[in-house]
Amino acid sequence: MAGRIPLILLACGSFNPITYQHMRLFELARDHMHQTGLYQVVGGIVSPVGDEYAKQGLVSSQHRLAMARLALQSSDWVTVDDWESRQADWTETVVTMRYHHNCMVEKCWPSTKATPPEQTLASGPSQLKLLCGADFLETFKVPGLWADEHIEEVVGRFGLVCVSRGGLQPERTVHECDLLHKHKRNIFLVREWIRNEISATEVRRALRRGLSVKFLIPDNVIDYIREHNLYTPTSELKNKNIKLRPFTKQQPVLD
Repeated sequence: MAGRIPLILLACGSFNPITYQHMRLFELARDHMHQTGLYQVVGGIVSPVGDEYAKQGLVSSQHRLAMARLALQSSDWVTVDDWESRQADWTETVVTMRYHHNCMVEKCWPSTKATPPEQTLASGPSQLKLLCGADFLETFKVPGLWADEHIEEVVGRFGLVCVSRGGLQPERTVHECDLLHKHKRNIFLVREWIRNEISATEVRRALRRGLSVKFLIPDNVIDYIREHNLYTPTSELKNKNIKLRPFTKQQPVLD
């Protein structure tokens, strides 16, 4: 790994709740980026979205952070960061990326776990890339959800690592979106050959119907959900008929 570029992977999303599929993205992306011969992944960050995102059924960030931390106790390189969820309003993904990039530059990033000895061979300034699934990539095509300037910065300045999911075709998404195609060299598409179709939406559906979710999410997360009575028919009605914050918030380009 000597001479490779240190790389940190950042995943933003609801994590409502976090599932094995969410966690698996990090392992797949790390293997792929190592196989490029260019990068050494030295850390991963899970950044749950703030409550003001207003997605239907979104439970409090306090609970989503706690569940993510429980789930990732066994990881020696992926951690959970609460900066995004602590903001007074929903925060654009690009703003969250700028924050973590600045922390890296200023060497004040508090999120790293102990670095394994073999990772210390990476040299030079670290890079930050957004980690997502193919369903996330599809959101770039939703009118009004993203500002073009933000897509330009997320993909052009930082870069994207996207893991395939289900029947979605991320290659086609990149082809059909001019902004993505423009920066296709900065988009790393990862093929998941061991299919993992765990969906947080279906996990919530099972929970509110009293069905088992064992082996879909970690046992300690199941225990937490039961202890706090999360994901009930009532909780799924939260934010019903409310527009997602990205559609109602002006999205200025920040310096």
